[in-house]
Parts: sequence; structure tokens; C-alpha cells
Amino acid sequence: MSRSGDTCGRRPPAPAARGAAARRVLRWAAVVSGLALVGGCGLIGGPKNVQVDVPNRITVTSPDVGPHGVMGSAYTCHGAGNYPGIHWSGAPGGTKSLAVVMDDSAAPITPYIYWVVFNIGPQTTNIQAGQIPAGARQARNSKGSVGYDPPCPLNQSHLYRFTVYALGSRLSLPTGASVKSAWLAIARAAIARGRLTASAAP
Repeated sequence: MSRSGDTCGRRPPAPAARGAAARRVLRWAAVVSGLALVGGCGLIGGPKNVQVDVPNRITVTSPDVGPHGVMGSAYTCHGAGNYPGIHWSGAPGGTKSLAVVMDDSAAPITPYIYWVVFNIGPQTTNIQAGQIPAGARQARNSKGSVGYDPPCPLNQSHLYRFTVYALGSRLSLPTGASVKSAWLAIARAAIARGRLTASAAP
């Protein structure tokens, strides 16, 4: 179980759907097992079977996260479900593109990825709320949909991570690439990163 009762962007399934939901969980668990090699040094989360030397040098902020690190309900399933604005600075020389990943390392299936944006231009310093930068692409999330899957905290406040990666190349992936292929490509190309952790309440 999640330590804080988050349903990973999904409301609890009806009894008739529980069998299908269980099968999806098992399939995703197999994917996570195959992705263990990219989990070191805080890349996205998960087992640290292989250490990846990625400097933590990018500063990440959000105008939509309050002074106490609280993200409003407009960015969860309890509101409009929009993605928040994300700002960053400090991408190193040699950055050819950037990527943003939102995840929850405490989810029942760890990590649960809500949002992956990649091929952001190297001179770009933000994603405006509700507006993906020109030329950027979005991969599928852990739910299987393309774009932002709004988190759905239940019972109590829950923490979410927005990680910005500087990449040494552009990714040869289409919009709607699988979460697995996007995750692996980001891990292989990452040269630096930075992270903002925000909480959201029911």
C-alpha cells in the first residue's frame, strides 16, 4: 500500500473491474523490474542496482506551488486536473534538450509516473501551466494515456516529485512513446538534473 493513500491518479475500481486492475498491476510490476537499472542517484526512483553519475545542479521552482510546498487542487483529480507551471535554471553547457518527469516514489507500484515531457529546447527555462513548449513531446504515463495524469491523493497529504533533466542529446522518440522507452532514453542521455517536491491534499 501507499504510505499516504494515493491512488496514483485513479479512483478505486468497482468490484467488477478489480480482476482487470490486478492484471494491469502485475504487468506494470514486470516493467518496473526491467527498469531497475536506471534507478541510481535519484534519476527517477526505484532500486539502486546501477549508480548513475548525474549532478544535481538544476534549480526547479513552480509559481503554482505555494511557499510551504503545497500544490493546489487545480492540479489534481479533485480539481481541473491541469499540470502546473515548472521553471528551472542552471542547465549545464552541452545540454541538447531537456525533459521533465513527475513521479511518486511512494506509490503502490514504485515509481508511478504521472507525466513525461521530453525534447524541450535547451534554451527553454519553463513550462507554462497548460502549455507545452513548441517542439516538445509528451510520452505516455503509468496510466497509459499521453500527457499529464493528475494525481489523486486520498485521506491525507501526499508528496510528488517534479524532476528536470538536462540531456546530452535529443530523443528519437515520438509523441506517445511508452513510459518504459521514454524513461530509459532519459536515463541514458541525462547529464544533470534538479528536483522540486510538492505536496497535495484531498
